[in-house]
Amino acid sequence: MKRLSKGKTTTLIGRLDLHADGYGFVIFDQKNIPDLFVPPHQVRGAMDGDKVEASFNAHQKGRKREGKIVRVLERAKSQLVGRFEVTLDGFIVLCGDRKNLWKVKIPEGHTQNALSGQNVVVKITRYPDDDGPLEGEVLRLLGERQDPFTEIDVIIAEHHLPVEFPPEALKEAKSFGDRIPPAEETRRRDLRSYPIVTIDGETAKDFDDGIFVEEIPGGYRLYVAIADVSHYVREGGALEKEAYRRGTSVYFPDRCIPMLPEELSNGLCSLLPDVDRLAFVAEMDFDRKGHKTRSQFYKAVIRNQARLTYTIVKGLLVDRSSELRASYSALVPPLETAFGLFKLLRERRMARGSIDFDLPEPQIILDMEEGIATSILKSSRTEAHMLIEEFMIAANEAVAEFVAKSRLPMIYRVHESPDPEKLEEFRLLAHNLGYTLPPAEHIKPKDLAALVRKVRGKPHERLVNTLLLRSLKQAVYATDNVGHFGLASQKYTHFTSPIRRFPDLLVHRILAQALADPGRHPPKKKERGGEDGLKRLSEMAGRCSSRERNAMEAEWAVRDLHVALFMKDKVGETYDGIVSSVTRFGFFVELEPYFVEGLVSLNTLNDDSYEFLDKKHELRGRKLKKAFKIGDKVRIKVARVDVERRQLDFVLEKEKGR
Repeated sequence: MKRLSKGKTTTLIGRLDLHADGYGFVIFDQKNIPDLFVPPHQVRGAMDGDKVEASFNAHQKGRKREGKIVRVLERAKSQLVGRFEVTLDGFIVLCGDRKNLWKVKIPEGHTQNALSGQNVVVKITRYPDDDGPLEGEVLRLLGERQDPFTEIDVIIAEHHLPVEFPPEALKEAKSFGDRIPPAEETRRRDLRSYPIVTIDGETAKDFDDGIFVEEIPGGYRLYVAIADVSHYVREGGALEKEAYRRGTSVYFPDRCIPMLPEELSNGLCSLLPDVDRLAFVAEMDFDRKGHKTRSQFYKAVIRNQARLTYTIVKGLLVDRSSELRASYSALVPPLETAFGLFKLLRERRMARGSIDFDLPEPQIILDMEEGIATSILKSSRTEAHMLIEEFMIAANEAVAEFVAKSRLPMIYRVHESPDPEKLEEFRLLAHNLGYTLPPAEHIKPKDLAALVRKVRGKPHERLVNTLLLRSLKQAVYATDNVGHFGLASQKYTHFTSPIRRFPDLLVHRILAQALADPGRHPPKKKERGGEDGLKRLSEMAGRCSSRERNAMEAEWAVRDLHVALFMKDKVGETYDGIVSSVTRFGFFVELEPYFVEGLVSLNTLNDDSYEFLDKKHELRGRKLKKAFKIGDKVRIKVARVDVERRQLDFVLEKEKGR
């Protein structure tokens, strides 16, 4: 962030969040800098997501500051998706999403012979400004809208997700063959006889992590074996350049857009069962109370003894299925030991104040041939999931602590403390519900974690969890370690998923550097890894955060698409549901039979004039005093399904006798 003072004017740099009505907000990552409101006539050609320089009067006070865009520094969008139209004035493409609508002028000769009404991907060749509109050229034609596969192609294009790998990256991936070189085995610790297993979901294909726990005198020894992707993805190579460009793998219900070619992601780097694989191991000792007493890190050769799923592990350890325990008899003892350590580690983490949200995600059951969901259920989170989560957290913390001592430049996974004003709003809500929290400036993670436990199973659990989550900031990657508020962790990083996350790959390299020369002093400015290296690493951390956010938004868009396709033939049907969130423009309802949400718009509530009470997060009628708040049970009718905009509109079902 750049901040310049020029008399009464302050200039700031941030990202523009543009509203459909033309106004926007410039949003800053830095603490204590409120969002800057920009009216429509001051947006000056900037588009949603652009990195911009904005100015405002320095003497404005409070959070409602108003400013203007000075210039665009970096464009967020290089291509758009829309409908090609032939008009009297020439060719245009109408492009839009949930927030914005653009009209792109297409010069003659750059239409790819598109016909009026066809869906196309447009490359932007000229951005809007005071002198003219958006211009572009048609890159490719898409199929008919509302077809599931076309709609996913649209989302991929909207989020600029690269699907095809460059030839040089594919060539490099194939050059390693399908076996590890014998010479590499001799340079590593041999853990192939250890009963290391992977535990993942049923549909997983890339296996980053394997675990094994054994009892030792006075406690436990945990081995977390992570695929050694850094051995294959070398610095400066074609694979690294493409992995950095992508930043992360993106997961849809019917496919994965991997960060690395499948030769590595599903092959040589994946910890497949019964084959030798290269790994980076975090070995940690814990006493009988779950305190970590020792940790070490090293390169190893491992052999995954079994590809287990969360369902199988739950059956073995929680349900104690005699049939499963007989089938996996050799693995039951080490898994029982792992279960014992997991409970200790989780208990200690909860005691220190880690906030344990239980916010389920939709589980989309898909007909793979048709590309349409056959059911949408609420996903389950069992102790088998928690076991892996706990061990990965332990490994990530151990790596962060070790590298921090080396004083090398490092990428941390940070989660800043919440904004005091947002936290104070949440504190007042909790108070209104009968729960006491300290003043906002004194609230610790432990206070919030205790509140989450207190409301579990209560009618207002959903309200508290939803609003607390909105009060917290988003976790990001950064070189400046400010800790992880949500986990109540002083030092945290991402080490455990280098197949699918570029930051983890960088952390592997930094860890290897720290192990190679643990006593070395911090490098000087001109040395690799000095101030210049820290600046470069900080830039990479920022890009990784941006790519992560983009991938999440694409995954959410595909989820919403499948929901819309699933509900398309249910227009007119009625369902029971629960109010899941309340806004100024209406409230969202989660259906009971399916884990899907739709909007009951304010303009459909005709029995009264409703006002939004933001302190209570409810809509209340001015005359009849009828209120809608999170957790209320309602009955709705599906009024409209917009597949292209991925939206569901509900109306309240009229009560009998009225």
